[in-house]
Amino acid sequence: MRAGPADRREVWLVETIVSGMAGRYATALFELAQEAGSTDAVAADLDRLKAMIAESADLARLVKSPVFSADEQLKAMTAVLSAAGMTGISANFVKLVAQNRRLFALPSICAAFTALVSASRGQSTAQVTVAEPLSDTYYAALKEALAQKTGKDVSLDVSVDPSILGGLIVKVGSRMVDASLKTKLNSIRHAMKEVR
Repeated sequence: MRAGPADRREVWLVETIVSGMAGRYATALFELAQEAGSTDAVAADLDRLKAMIAESADLARLVKSPVFSADEQLKAMTAVLSAAGMTGISANFVKLVAQNRRLFALPSICAAFTALVSASRGQSTAQVTVAEPLSDTYYAALKEALAQKTGKDVSLDVSVDPSILGGLIVKVGSRMVDASLKTKLNSIRHAMKEVR
């Protein structure tokens, strides 16, 4: 059976969402989670793991540092997953990523998985970078504003980066709005240099 235009468009969309090594891992996990009927559970586990990495400097160092061996990363991640109560597909997947020395890509894999889940639901994913965690009120307001702007239900993939100083950076698809204080200060600094 040949793929029609709608099928080709869907394949192109998925290939656009996920690319590279992180995309391949996310796609494999997504397909496995769909087959097991546990997409929501895996998504929740990955969100929790991503939050744990953001909150713990030690865990972030373990994930990002090439100094640790695959065995050390596997043992440490097994302990972290056990302490967090994560089991099943999610835990096995993270262990596989650690064994393959790809733990550094875990945040990108989580983001790609979230994008795949959103696309499968007809949603759009917005990658949001903020200087400090969003309150529930601001989270809901941002989600509603993006839904009105895009005309779709939007899921938010929020990451905290204190280096932006304030404001936020929002990326939906190929569109990006950088309303960070750091960018505004750099623009002012650049303008001041031109005046001299």
